[in-house]
Amino acid sequence: MSDGGASAREIAPAKLNLALHVRGRLSDGRHAIETLFAFCVDGDRLSAEPADDLSLEIDGPFAADLAGADNLVIRAAQALRTSAGVEAGAAIRLKKNLPVASGLGGGSADAAAALRLLTSLWSIDPRHAEQVAPRLGSDVPACLLSMPARGTDGGETLTLIGAPEVSGRPVLLVNPRVPLSTAAVFAGWGGVDRGPLHDWRKGRNDLEGPAIALVPQIETMLAWLIAQPGATLARMSGSGATCFALFDDESARDAAADAVPREWWRLVTELR
Repeated sequence: MSDGGASAREIAPAKLNLALHVRGRLSDGRHAIETLFAFCVDGDRLSAEPADDLSLEIDGPFAADLAGADNLVIRAAQALRTSAGVEAGAAIRLKKNLPVASGLGGGSADAAAALRLLTSLWSIDPRHAEQVAPRLGSDVPACLLSMPARGTDGGETLTLIGAPEVSGRPVLLVNPRVPLSTAAVFAGWGGVDRGPLHDWRKGRNDLEGPAIALVPQIETMLAWLIAQPGATLARMSGSGATCFALFDDESARDAAADAVPREWWRLVTELR
């Protein structure tokens, strides 16, 4: 939201894939997927103030993991400025609360939040952000919406869904503090189409197997999560290594959160 046009703030919600079916290959070489995107109420945080040039300052628990990286936030800002013909700059600050390379759409969510943030700060037509988003990455359009949606093709073709059984659902996220390359996980997919996504509750994440082969702790986390009292579903998100469990009530989620092994990162939250 904006503050009299002088500053703006946005959250970059953690993205979850409640199910992720890999169906094959697209003509451009990317993997064809069917997924259900959902978003948490918590995530990274961005703010911006008017400036002559574009700049980005990063802090937060995982800021060091982005040192020297080609940050997608600046790329998003540059692309939006070009699309809208804006000459103004912005001093952007990113608080990196989510682990990097963790299956939570961190870079994509940050880029999408930057598009929303600068659309507000520069008072430009939101359609520019919608046009820019697909060029930044397959997950960026979904993260721009940050609403429950079915994603097809590479994930960028979206259909918003009414999901009352998802909204407000308590969820616990855990991560072994091991970054995982999306490209490496997809490279391990065996090429077998195991069928379409009809009901996310009966679905699967086809990337769990290749991710576990790279980071065996994922299998341990999934088994631990589903064993927690009150957990109704446990899956890996995206290409990992973050796993999540859905709970029917906050007390069960909170009890599980208190028992998370110390070496794991955790996030106690709920779905938007």
